[in-house]
Amino acid sequence: MEDAREVRTACPYCGVGCGVQARVAADGTTSVRGDPGHPANSGKLCSKGSALGETLGLDGRVLHPEIAGRRASWEDALDLVAQRFSETIAQHGPDSVAFYVSGQLLTEDYYVANKLMKGFIGSANIDTNSRLCMASSVAGHKRAFGEDIVPGVYEDFEQADLVVLVGSNTAWCHPILYQRLLAARAERGTRIVVIDPRRTATAMECDLHLQLKPGTDVLLFNGLLAHLANTGAADQAYVTAHTLGFEAALSLAAADAPSVKRVAEGCDLAPAEVAAFYDRFAATERTVTVYSQGVNQSAHGTDKVNAIINCHLATGRIGRPGMGPFSVTGQPNAMGGREVGGLANQLAAHMGFDDPSAPDRVGRFWNAPAIARKPGLKAVDMFEAAGDGRIKALWIMGTNPAVSMPDAGKVRAALKSCDFVVVSDVTRTDTSHFANVLLPAAAWGEKDGTVTNSERRISRQKSFLPMPSEVRPDWWIVAETARRMGFAAAFDYAGPAAIFREHAALSAFENEGARLFDIGGLADLTDAEYEALAPLHWPLPSGASAGVQRLLGDGSFPTADGRARFVPVRQEGAALPVDAAFPLVLNTGRLRDQWHTMTRTGRVPRLMANAPEPAIELNAADAVALGISDGDLVRIESRYGGGRAKAITNAGQRKGEAFLPMHWSGRFAANASAGSLSAPVTDPFSGQPELKHVPVRISREPVAWAGVLMTRRDLRPTGFVHWSRAAVQGGWVYELSGTEPPEQGILLARRLVDVVPADQLLEYTDRRGSTFRAAATDAEGRLTEALLVAPHGHLPGRDWLLSLLASCQPLSPLDRRALLSGRAPVPVPSVGRIVCSCFNVGVNQLAIAISGGSTSVDEIGKLLKAGTNCGSCRSEIRAMLDAGRLQAAE
Repeated sequence: MEDAREVRTACPYCGVGCGVQARVAADGTTSVRGDPGHPANSGKLCSKGSALGETLGLDGRVLHPEIAGRRASWEDALDLVAQRFSETIAQHGPDSVAFYVSGQLLTEDYYVANKLMKGFIGSANIDTNSRLCMASSVAGHKRAFGEDIVPGVYEDFEQADLVVLVGSNTAWCHPILYQRLLAARAERGTRIVVIDPRRTATAMECDLHLQLKPGTDVLLFNGLLAHLANTGAADQAYVTAHTLGFEAALSLAAADAPSVKRVAEGCDLAPAEVAAFYDRFAATERTVTVYSQGVNQSAHGTDKVNAIINCHLATGRIGRPGMGPFSVTGQPNAMGGREVGGLANQLAAHMGFDDPSAPDRVGRFWNAPAIARKPGLKAVDMFEAAGDGRIKALWIMGTNPAVSMPDAGKVRAALKSCDFVVVSDVTRTDTSHFANVLLPAAAWGEKDGTVTNSERRISRQKSFLPMPSEVRPDWWIVAETARRMGFAAAFDYAGPAAIFREHAALSAFENEGARLFDIGGLADLTDAEYEALAPLHWPLPSGASAGVQRLLGDGSFPTADGRARFVPVRQEGAALPVDAAFPLVLNTGRLRDQWHTMTRTGRVPRLMANAPEPAIELNAADAVALGISDGDLVRIESRYGGGRAKAITNAGQRKGEAFLPMHWSGRFAANASAGSLSAPVTDPFSGQPELKHVPVRISREPVAWAGVLMTRRDLRPTGFVHWSRAAVQGGWVYELSGTEPPEQGILLARRLVDVVPADQLLEYTDRRGSTFRAAATDAEGRLTEALLVAPHGHLPGRDWLLSLLASCQPLSPLDRRALLSGRAPVPVPSVGRIVCSCFNVGVNQLAIAISGGSTSVDEIGKLLKAGTNCGSCRSEIRAMLDAGRLQAAE
């Protein structure tokens, strides 16, 4: 037996890039904790990161190659992939094939895929799911700075006197950064302004919340630019010395937003709120403006980015301690993908097709005379081309576009019709269902390479688990395919260290300071030095001893003349306005404890416990007008598709607007995907789709019956109007409902336990035939199944049955006799819905603590530990405290 060991690695979730220490015990079990030595998180982890040790099982994994759904050898699978791609290119040209890759890939994986497509196939048809995430930031940075540069570092959150959070629910989406910000506020009084149409967990902790009309960010920041100029807050000396285009940008901004009153009317805000924000920004030199998907995921996202950057250029607040625009990325390696050129409009190493010399330069470095010389198809266009036959061979790596892409129904149709689809992934997904060839890729804990976080910090993601016998890393899969296509010499890599050295060398090749992305100082790392590489910022050019933290603070920009550009922008309307047929605006985004399409987090019971069903949040007035109550099943329809979810009224929703989480795939619910509803309308500069403003209509479903199945089996129910599932200890719980009469619902639900041997199944149906209960035990007497069906609103509780499923212990005679009642023979206290996922603290426990005299979040933390780890539950705890005080006052 091996000795226990601990490996330092990086978290595979958001772009904060937290360090993780994975401890592998002598018996092979793995636990994780935050790495106290990593600068991004100093030992802290969010609820998802804390649960990484619970995601390492092989359930649901793709463990061997498949061709047409049948097990195959690696030799046969890769031979077929290489043959079909080569034949397609020969017959239809290089632009007839495409790769769609992921911000989940490591930099080394990304580099090899980009090199094969652009360098040797000769097409730029490689794009990434980062197109849905950060493409507008990339375009905005390039327009303003000349290069895709995030100037600041995380320490700026702690050194700023004012932090403006725009379209970013930081408390949930980047919780460790948010806790650093709150700690800074407690220590030095940092002011926080939140600009968001929703009253999110982040907005509940701020000093000023501007709950603006969706899509009006350009108007707000144009008004700010005009205000800065009118009040003398602009730094004219800086503007003159280091920028171009100020007068044109200011002229358009002043015409667009001539007064605070006009801005307030357009943004649906109170004039006093707007004035307070403008005055505070003007008076505070140390200001950081943080923005994320609420800005980027828009048909005008690039203009929004530049409206923000214009205000920082006007004041010279950029690249210095505690000041600057700051784009926070959603994925662990969205930044690394941008570095290698993983977007279809990039080439490699921050070189693009807009530079006529770049293709020749990269072609010479790669020895690739067939290198691509024009941009390729961006994500939305790529899947449209797969649907109409222009793309005939498509390789999807580490992402789930059948769920996450806008107009997802059309994307699924495109995948079905495409001549040849390859999917390499860790788990089976809605997308892998369409694969002609399915390839098993290495997962977190098995693969080895680097990632770059939102502050340009490169970290090592290391392997600490053995790969299952037929699983391979993504870089190896691509390199082996390239070898079979005739490009062996260019893809003869011994391992990820060799790929990283080449990536670093390309960044420095004929650079001479023209591109800030330069990590030439790492081009000669030995394998041992690569293995031990500590987290560091880029740039790190040859000869430098350490990476540069902040950039652009000296007023020098990577443009031909060294000056930044103001970009004139004007407020535009939504790409698709609401109308009589679709009168509500649908917004979408993340849940606190979930990630992407839940292929990893959806299998962890404590991460599913806070929000176990797909739910759409509505303003109470809209719910009343539509005849909808909390818990009702509703149908959501847009011009592109439909879905169903449970309704929840939320005072944080503006009237006329709704919010549906992005995560629910067909493996977790019947039809609750936000992608199926979303519009494929894109920003003209970035190609990023508008996911935050989708016109929809919502109606109540006339549900007649409901059911719940608790089982150890991993099922995909069919034939139901609605179902969803959540992982629980010991198995799964399936929520079922339908519009049929209850007796028909019983027949539908009863089929789910037909596989249970009759001698193991107990059943009960009431005399009216509207209520049904069934339970089954295994040979050892342990509960394996429990099914409850009743008319809508009459299901008994299930906490006791779930506790029996979780215990995996033989039932007592008393428990067995009580099974079909669904009620515990002895009352068992319920913790209720989980609020704190880090410590499994439920709403009932919090209510007891509050009624017992706890009056603050900190007191709750001392009593129950809730809110003391990642802190992302603190806003919900505070809301409960406020509700308790309000009730007491009444």
